[in-house]
Amino acid sequence: MSWLPSSQGVVLTAYHPSGADQAAGDSHAEGGEEAASSRRYGQYTMNQESTTKATEKPPFNRSSSQDSLDELSMEDYWTELENIKKSSENRQEGQEVVVVQEPDEGELEEEWLKEAGLSNLFGEPADDPQESMVFLSTLTRTQAAAVQKRVETVSQTLRKKNKHYHIPDVRDIFAQQRESKEKAPDGTELQSVRTNENKHQKKDDQASCLVVSNKELILPVPEDSPVSITDINLEVSFAEQALTQKDSSQDKTEKSRDDTSLPSFRLPKDKTGTTKIGDLAPQDMKKVCFLALIELTALYDVLGVELKQQKAVKIKTRDSGLFGVPLTVLLEQDQRRVPGTRTPLIFQKLISRIEEGGLETEGLLRIPGAAIRIKNLCQELEAKFYEGTFNWENVKQHDAASLLKLFIRELPQPLLSTEYLKAFQAVQHLPTKKQQLQALNLLVILLPEVNRETLKALLEFLQRVIDNKEKNKMTVMNVSMVMAPNLFMCHPLGLKSNEQREFVMAAGTANIMHLLIKYQKLLWTIPKFIVNQVRKQNTESHKKDKKAMKKLLKKMAYDREKHEKPDKNTNDADVPRGVIRVQAPHLSKVSMAIQLTEELKASDVLARFLSQESGVAQALKEGEVFLYEIGGNIGERCLDDDTYMKDLYQLNPNAEWVIKSRPS
Repeated sequence: MSWLPSSQGVVLTAYHPSGADQAAGDSHAEGGEEAASSRRYGQYTMNQESTTKATEKPPFNRSSSQDSLDELSMEDYWTELENIKKSSENRQEGQEVVVVQEPDEGELEEEWLKEAGLSNLFGEPADDPQESMVFLSTLTRTQAAAVQKRVETVSQTLRKKNKHYHIPDVRDIFAQQRESKEKAPDGTELQSVRTNENKHQKKDDQASCLVVSNKELILPVPEDSPVSITDINLEVSFAEQALTQKDSSQDKTEKSRDDTSLPSFRLPKDKTGTTKIGDLAPQDMKKVCFLALIELTALYDVLGVELKQQKAVKIKTRDSGLFGVPLTVLLEQDQRRVPGTRTPLIFQKLISRIEEGGLETEGLLRIPGAAIRIKNLCQELEAKFYEGTFNWENVKQHDAASLLKLFIRELPQPLLSTEYLKAFQAVQHLPTKKQQLQALNLLVILLPEVNRETLKALLEFLQRVIDNKEKNKMTVMNVSMVMAPNLFMCHPLGLKSNEQREFVMAAGTANIMHLLIKYQKLLWTIPKFIVNQVRKQNTESHKKDKKAMKKLLKKMAYDREKHEKPDKNTNDADVPRGVIRVQAPHLSKVSMAIQLTEELKASDVLARFLSQESGVAQALKEGEVFLYEIGGNIGERCLDDDTYMKDLYQLNPNAEWVIKSRPS
């Protein structure tokens, strides 16, 4: 994308073949090979000036203060960028240009409120206005402050436009009246997420200069560096933790330590069970996403980092094929062929082909395939992949790796999504590694499902590559450097940029890639404090539903006390105190009363049921059926094996317990 000097809009460009590509050099590539490339090179970020001159690889000797920087540590990044540039040279003829008007003041805030499930706060009708009030009542103080700021901005914008929407006063929305400038307990003002653009730009320039001149540029830490073990607190809001630690000596110490080493983060054992993405029912997951967006914004607010969310742009895309096709379209066409598949088939096959060649191959992912072969393979795949006639034996391993990276780059919308790509990039500006990890956790939750599943599969594959680093020479540092340009496209190649800032941005996105790979098992966890907020929302909603039912029963002249008493006696007789009844409709033993003990885990309950199965059936069912917590204060939740049942029962005494398989 680029800004047109004569336009007030954003230009989205899609590059199409028109020139010659020089083959990227590797030991297997044809020397001097050139061919017209058929592939489009997508750029997702917005340029602030238009130019056609490609930026050269930033030199490492830009200033005397950088002489001590480890050149080799970033060499893979710049080499990958050069390979991408070579594969996209002379492709700007015949490009499609879509001009989109720049968002008006307050428009992004309106979009934010919609995505947070609070569109009724600026005049749009709500299905259930009380539901929004219940939702707001569960917010933490930092989350409430984040919502309040957006409501105030939208309110001011609509008044300027003379729109006659009814904008509720923030004092009516939140029980506690707040001052116009939110202050933390220590008296410091929380910085607004929507800061002045020029001020932010100046801040970035200063940060770049300071980082480089003081030799504090943070590069991914070698794996043999000493690490500390740090617990991640998932029970308390991340923004609340940041607010408590703000300006404390403990936080300053942590920042210094985090900047020089990469801690070994771990999740403390939670007796009520760890909740992973995919464990909750869709209606509860929707609430989780609303809360995750508000929490992410609150965290960035507290830390004074700008979170500028991009608005999704509608552009003309292909509705069939493999490369340059939206993930949602690919998945829809693939699910018609393979029901239940969660990631595009071409993506799966490319990873499979790379692994068939052996993950011990030296330079895997780093060494590019030859451009002429990549071009021909792309054309052949488009024609034969779905027919099943494509000969995968003709695909060399390095070519498959290049095709995988090309597939990611050519997505019409980035894998990390248009809406949140800049938020991912902004993670590098957060003060500590723990806070960066917390932000990434929330961002992963916010990704569209197909993007999240594809990212998960990619990170798992990258970890398998890294597991063979002794032979393939691809450490987590090397892989991060190679993959960062493909996922982030952090600096458009046609932008005349400050070289120092480009160098810092390169190191920053490589660090984010490093964090995504290293901590991927933690990032797919839903924080307990968010699950608890969902439980609270469900409890309050049930109370309102129960109240409405009580009025209905009275209206129908029923005696509520007599109506409920028999049910209560029946339940007491059926399930004694301290006992739960577990249902397993698809197993041989369909129901079982289980005595709760301090040590009883979900895995123990499953084992009792599976022990009733025959040998073959037992083997088939293991790993395919799970214990679910259903109803009460949660819609539906798949329990992990280490969940202590008595503790969970105390948290949700009205739940039902069912053993079943996961929905496809």
